[in-house]
Amino acid sequence: MKLNKFANLLVIGLVVTIAASGCRKKPVNTTLLPGERAGRVGGTEPGNMIKPGPAMPTEPLPISEPVPSTDGIKSVAAGKFDGWIPDAEALRSETVLFDFDSSVVKASEKPKVAAVADYLKANAVKAVRIEGNCDERGTEEYNRSLGERRALAVREELVRLGTDSGRIDTISYGKDKPAVQGNDESAWRQNRRDDFIVLTPPK
Repeated sequence: MKLNKFANLLVIGLVVTIAASGCRKKPVNTTLLPGERAGRVGGTEPGNMIKPGPAMPTEPLPISEPVPSTDGIKSVAAGKFDGWIPDAEALRSETVLFDFDSSVVKASEKPKVAAVADYLKANAVKAVRIEGNCDERGTEEYNRSLGERRALAVREELVRLGTDSGRIDTISYGKDKPAVQGNDESAWRQNRRDDFIVLTPPK
C-alpha cells in the first residue's frame, strides 16, 4: 500500500516537472530577422515603419506646357528656332486633316507628309513647325492635348521618312486657331488639322 502511494506521488512529481520545464522551453528552429532579439516582433520600431511615397499629381498639365512625347523621338530644345523666319504659304497645300477625336494620320493624308519630307530634303537649311489644331468641340485643355498628339503623330511620320527630328518643331493651338469659322461638320472637318510652317534661319 505504501509502495503504491509512493509510486503515485512519483508519477505526479514527474508530470509536474515535465510540464514546468516545457513552459520554460525556448522555441527552436526560428529565424530572427537582422537586428532582432528573441521575444520581440520585428519591424515595429518607428524607424522601420513604411513611409508613404511621393504623392502623384492629379491635376492635368497646365495649358502652357506641351504633353510629354511618348513616341521616343527627342524634342528640340525650347527656343531653338527663335528668330527664324516663318513661312505659312510654302506648304499650305500639304495641310493634314484628321478624323473627329483622332490623332491617327490617315492613309489619304500620308502623301502630304511625304511631300513635306521631300521639301525638307531639298531645303537642307530649313526646318518646319507642325501646328496641331482641333475643331471647337471639347474643353480647351482636352483640345490642347489632342492638338499636341496630332502634331507629334505627323512628326513621327516625318522622322520615319528620314527627316532629322532636330529640324521639326511642334506646337498645339487646340481650338484657338480655326481655319474656317462655322458650327457644322464642313467647318469642323477643316479645323481638325496640322499646318506646316517653314522656318528659315536668319541671315
